Amino acid sequence: MPDVTPGPVGTATEPLKLAVILGSNREGRFGPVVSDWFLSRTAARADFTTDLIDLAETDLPSALSFSPGPRARAELAKVTSRLAAADAFVVLTPEYNHSFPAVIKSLIDWHFYEWQAKPVGFVSYGGISGGLRAVEQLRQVFAELHAVTVRDTVSFHRAGERFDDQGRPEDPVGCDTAARTMLDQLAWWALALRDAKSVRPYAA
Repeated sequence: MPDVTPGPVGTATEPLKLAVILGSNREGRFGPVVSDWFLSRTAARADFTTDLIDLAETDLPSALSFSPGPRARAELAKVTSRLAAADAFVVLTPEYNHSFPAVIKSLIDWHFYEWQAKPVGFVSYGGISGGLRAVEQLRQVFAELHAVTVRDTVSFHRAGERFDDQGRPEDPVGCDTAARTMLDQLAWWALALRDAKSVRPYAA
């Protein structure tokens, strides 16, 4: 894994840098429909600037290495600095076989410092569970990496039935409220942790 140390902490007046990770690279994926809607929610907020990291545009090797070769370094160059710059994350995940996609685990495992003492929120979609089983597993993974996951999530049960042909939610009030609550919690934690790190480095 690359040896990347934490970057400088921003000031309290700067907007929070939010990295939204689109965690599906499956052919015919539904994720972009959900991410387009969610990005419209973050764009309406003055407290965030948003960077979409689409994992379909990366090809990180599944075999980890402390001395990655040229191909792995090229793929890491697409994402590592963007993760390091973020104050907070939202992982947008489907649920495959009661879990999250391997491409998300690869991204997580290739990094370490980039996640530390930062908050993570979740937007999930799937069948009857709405991706919540994938989210609960991701909470355990991020806890090991010293990240803080916020309680409230946005989930779409039977997601293909929840959006119209224009990619608009059938129940905009419900999902907009859920997104606002999750982003409010994410902003609180991101500001608190950014302020704390400006006073004292996080002890991992």
